[in-house]
Amino acid sequence: MVKTRVAAVDVGNDALKGNFGKLENELYIPNVIAPDLEDRPVIGIEDLDTKDVLDNIHIRVHSPALDENNIIYRVGNLATKTSNSQELDPGSNKAEEDQTIIMLLTALALDAVNTDDFYARNNIIDATYTLGTGLPLREVKEGKDVGYRSQLLGSVHQVEFLVTPKHQGKKVNIKFEEVKVYPEGFAAYVNLIMDNDLKVINKELIDKQILIQDIGGLSTDIAVIKNRNVDDDKAQGFNLGVSESLEAIREEIRSKHGVELDSRRDVVDIITRKNDRHHIMVKGSRTNVHDITDHILLELAKKEYRFLRNVWAKNSQSEICYFIGGGSAVLKDYIIALNNKLAGYNIEFFEDENESIWMMANAYYKLITDFIRKNEIKADKADKGIKVEEKTTSKAK
Repeated sequence: MVKTRVAAVDVGNDALKGNFGKLENELYIPNVIAPDLEDRPVIGIEDLDTKDVLDNIHIRVHSPALDENNIIYRVGNLATKTSNSQELDPGSNKAEEDQTIIMLLTALALDAVNTDDFYARNNIIDATYTLGTGLPLREVKEGKDVGYRSQLLGSVHQVEFLVTPKHQGKKVNIKFEEVKVYPEGFAAYVNLIMDNDLKVINKELIDKQILIQDIGGLSTDIAVIKNRNVDDDKAQGFNLGVSESLEAIREEIRSKHGVELDSRRDVVDIITRKNDRHHIMVKGSRTNVHDITDHILLELAKKEYRFLRNVWAKNSQSEICYFIGGGSAVLKDYIIALNNKLAGYNIEFFEDENESIWMMANAYYKLITDFIRKNEIKADKADKGIKVEEKTTSKAK
């Protein structure tokens, strides 16, 4: 029998977050790629295996799901160090971008070479996964989840590690036993009401009408939760996230201070870190960039707040709105200040910004493990000749 490993992956605009096998087996990779040569130059090549794997991901990807196939890439931190690095563009659809597939397969390959669940023969690993992932509500409403899922299922996808520490020369053939694609708003709701063992923890939320505003890099989704599910007709998606604002901050810092930041991830770090927030180093001197970050982020916060106000007006019986996602961590102070000054809606952010950032990946893990558990129960009953009634428990495809 083929060994199948569970994977829950959130390919966010800022970074990929994944849980593999167990919830605590986490992987975080900045969502940056850069086309590269097969023999990339490495300083101290003889010491390659002493370098950090996640800082030196260098791969070739073959997949029928890709428009540009058999291309060599630097991925994550390594890609940020090049002049041709690529991040997802505002207005693009996550389901239709090669970069989404590349990041997903890279993460699965990195997990496959580090687990005992799969066997390696002649440096070739055959890995089979049951995957839980998700797409923005807007893309799900447009039916893009169907094509995304079908691209992954039914094919073999290969990741070959090139000049990568500890894994150089290894090839991972990836297959999917099953792929579940969840609407991000529904996943966030599941994470709010269930603990890691899938037990209800926030019973007071179960029968409330609530809003969940997920601010990502490329888009904003506002889910309206009624009767324990996402109201498809009321849910709204907007083609606005934090990416353009982060790029504007990056460009203004470059123009004003002559400092080149590697990626949007660096900008996020400047805005959200605990110490020296809104400061950079300029020629060795600690320099305040609050004037740059403030005016750009305040304008974005006003637009996000307008989204909230418009959706709440159409769903007046909503009791609370939860802000989640990496963009919420960036805009938290600005949105709270606007809310205190203006309408005073009942809104809530997560004190632990890490919890907000990992919310989707954790939710996908809970949903996919619940799916596996129910399938096992169904199979066990079928083996015993017990009739099984089909029930739809989520809107995942």
